[in-house]
Amino acid sequence: MDRYAAEREEMVQRQLQSRGIKDDRVLDAMRKVPRHLFVSRNQETRSYWDCPLAIGLGQTISQPYIVALMCEALELTEDSECLEIGSGSGYAAAVMSELCHHVITIERIPELADLANTNLKGAGYSRVDVRCSDGSLGYSRKAPYDAIAVAAGAPATPKTLQAQLKTGGRLIIPVGRNHHYQDLIRIRRLSDNDFQSENLGGVAFVPLVGKEGWADPT
Repeated sequence: MDRYAAEREEMVQRQLQSRGIKDDRVLDAMRKVPRHLFVSRNQETRSYWDCPLAIGLGQTISQPYIVALMCEALELTEDSECLEIGSGSGYAAAVMSELCHHVITIERIPELADLANTNLKGAGYSRVDVRCSDGSLGYSRKAPYDAIAVAAGAPATPKTLQAQLKTGGRLIIPVGRNHHYQDLIRIRRLSDNDFQSENLGGVAFVPLVGKEGWADPT
């Protein structure tokens, strides 16, 4: 018996549907993925709260609504090949895995890459590959992708990530010159050289550190 099933259902109704998340596949994925397996033991009772939670090393697991919003905006299908930048504890990659064919997730911090890999395997998500590298450069080996989700704020959209989209592919990324506030941007590739941008609203993510992101503060 899943003792958190009722909390997930309440999360879906009060945090997601009430805010306009309509995609039934996204709502079902959020009902299914056990978020409590992707947080530390001392945070487990807060797993389905309407807020981000600390996962150590200055990083967070995103608020459930933001995960759902990004997944809905990515327009994922069962055939989609997806790239995630910023694995964290692995939760968003698990949700994406419920919605698409395969997910590659990139984490620059080795300890968190190991944590995400352990959490995903423990929760039974075998269609997610975790890589430890500079996420601002994407993962060219498996490009191009139908969808790319960036879970960290960039000062500008990395050109390398745009180049790794298929024609028709979608990139969701927080962009802003402030470390504490960004605009969530959806970029759609229309052709080899043409891209369309749409602002989905204000968000607050940890910085995207890397060659095409912010400088490493250490």
